[in-house]
Amino acid sequence: MRGSCLCGQVAYDVERLASAPRRCSCKTCRKAHAAAFNTSASVKQSQFRWLQGEELLSSFELSPGKHRYFCSRCGSQLVAHRSGSDTMALRVATLDEDPGQTPQAHIWLSSEVPWLAYGREVPAFEGWETSAS
Repeated sequence: MRGSCLCGQVAYDVERLASAPRRCSCKTCRKAHAAAFNTSASVKQSQFRWLQGEELLSSFELSPGKHRYFCSRCGSQLVAHRSGSDTMALRVATLDEDPGQTPQAHIWLSSEVPWLAYGREVPAFEGWETSAS
């Protein structure tokens, strides 16, 4: 499966996910992704390779030994890697293809934002909603 950052300058290929995707609502993920939660899956380093733009990657180490890699041009976070591990956390939303799996867990619900609402009570649109309410 191919994936890339927002600007398309960094691209990668992963043979397969090593785990089912899961959502995380911890404060760190929310801040790092500027979103209510992050969806990630484990991938084996041996089944992952950078296709282009590796020189554009920057990293941030918040927790000792855990590096979050992101595109230095557009800021998209792509993977995280803990020193000594043979797996990486792939940010599933950066895949350009359907991984064929849905999240099987949601962790850190104790940190979930109170304003997040799921379900049909939230109006939904196929594209950008243009009418002013």
